[in-house]
Amino acid sequence: MRQKIFIILLFTVISCRTDKALTPEQNTSLEEVSIKKEDILVSEPLSAEQQAKLKPIEVLERLKSGNKAFVEDNLTIRNTTERVRKASLGQYPKAVILSCLDSRVPVEDVFHSGIGNLFVARVAGNVVNDDILGSLEYACKVSGAKVVLVLGHEYCGAIKSAISDVKLGNITTLLDKIQPAVKEAGLTFKGDKTASNEAFVEAVCNANVLLAIDQVRKRSSILKEMEQKGEILIVGAVYNMKTGRVEFLTQRD
Repeated sequence: MRQKIFIILLFTVISCRTDKALTPEQNTSLEEVSIKKEDILVSEPLSAEQQAKLKPIEVLERLKSGNKAFVEDNLTIRNTTERVRKASLGQYPKAVILSCLDSRVPVEDVFHSGIGNLFVARVAGNVVNDDILGSLEYACKVSGAKVVLVLGHEYCGAIKSAISDVKLGNITTLLDKIQPAVKEAGLTFKGDKTASNEAFVEAVCNANVLLAIDQVRKRSSILKEMEQKGEILIVGAVYNMKTGRVEFLTQRD
């Protein structure tokens, strides 16, 4: 009997707390909420018509606003069974992200994007190779993505390993692709140029992102032409592990 009374009281307390916590807007069913255009750009799977109408600069701004929501913990429901069903009919992502392999960089979450919103290519050190270029070309030329974003991040193990000139199996070949960034950053960096110096690791990380962008333009005539025509933007950024903020980099001429 005492256990039954306790359970009843427990459910009463939970109900009271729930009623107080929810605002009228939160109590509104998802079906009754009118979805604004900017909300669709952040989380809803796009249709072919919606994707075609987007401008690259608009998509870039939506990535930034999605990251702002992530940083401020101002998130909404993104992945539901309904969205899974919608996305199964076709994919029309607004952007493609070339990210590092690192498990601490949850790309879709970082930009507050749900199923069907982003192409994500992952490889340690966010380096560029033929397979990555083919994937980026597919995302943009075939599937209509409007932005190519190369995303580096703080405390990158691949960057540190390249600085330390690690030699280990196939990892060696991968790290060779980061060595130009180590060399470039070292030309102007003042101070300890080792993997234990966070400032130097950051400098190499930034250089690596910008060099990757250069590689995309030089090695993909398709993407270069699309950028020149204003059909896509090719940009770079670095993810801050401590804050969750994505800092976009100023590109070189």
